[in-house]
Amino acid sequence: MKFLTAFLVVSLAVASQGASIDPHPLSLEFIDQINEKATTWVAGKNFEISDWERVKKLASGVLPGSYSLENVGSINPHDESEDVPESFDSREAWPNCASIKQIRDQSSCGSCWAFGAVEAMSDRICIHTNQTEQVYISAEDLNSCCYGIFACGLGCNGGSVDGPWEYWNTDGIVTGGLYKSNQGCKDYTLEPCEHHTTGSKPQCDSLDYSTPACVRSCSDSSLNYKDSLTFGQKYSAFHNEKQIQLEIYKNGPIEAAFTVYDDFPNYKSGVYQKTSNKAVGGHAIKIIGWGTENDTPYWLIANSWDSDWGDNGYFKMLRGSNHCGIESETAASLPQL
Repeated sequence: MKFLTAFLVVSLAVASQGASIDPHPLSLEFIDQINEKATTWVAGKNFEISDWERVKKLASGVLPGSYSLENVGSINPHDESEDVPESFDSREAWPNCASIKQIRDQSSCGSCWAFGAVEAMSDRICIHTNQTEQVYISAEDLNSCCYGIFACGLGCNGGSVDGPWEYWNTDGIVTGGLYKSNQGCKDYTLEPCEHHTTGSKPQCDSLDYSTPACVRSCSDSSLNYKDSLTFGQKYSAFHNEKQIQLEIYKNGPIEAAFTVYDDFPNYKSGVYQKTSNKAVGGHAIKIIGWGTENDTPYWLIANSWDSDWGDNGYFKMLRGSNHCGIESETAASLPQL
């Protein structure tokens, strides 16, 4: 009888421990929990549970402590007494700049730091040529050639937000767009894959996503690498809501980074506010505007996880309270024209 009693006590303890285990971050149970807590956004299935290690890599493309501003030209350069509109969307402000509307795919590589930068750079060349010159800046060139802990970072294993803008100023970045897009000197060589649920693209785990070698030549033999280089001016940083708004309103989208919590990969719509305190890593994106939805102020943001993630590749995040650090790690510059 004593043995049976002891067995029951142990069994109940094990069962109790099992019941307290948190559900997997990509499980339907966790998604249901998010939707019970969230009041301004909706979660849904974007990935399979088996994708978790890959999702963590996608969401950890900004290296901790890499934002140094060692070579920044200016911080908070704008006069905050200037007015900005209540809402703003770069896609509408500069409708002839196709790059602003483009959602790129970083594939299964932690190169968000490069994508957030080259996307904004591409937009800014178009904007500052009065929407007459549309070029696409190469994520491939930046990801592979600005390599090293004292440069931009470690390619597919993460990088910094400010490093790419300094590199654009000093070394230049060639043109190039999406995988096999023929949008310049060096298109992205990492093939798009199914980050999310099943689809027509190959599964991510079937492909190699190591950082490509730095090759200083164009994949298109009709183009010259040096002639394809684009350059930026000294970059600036913007560390509050009004400074970010003024910069986007005057000069176009900017790059920013934020801390990713384990509920974020399940975003579908609405204004994201974290419901979890479990951080996954740091992620870089492109902020293209702002607005208010159901009395909740938001940043309008383009992600680089393809257009079948989130709200057609976009998401909104709470604006004005430095939520997840979104307003504290930013960079952008004007192009050299």
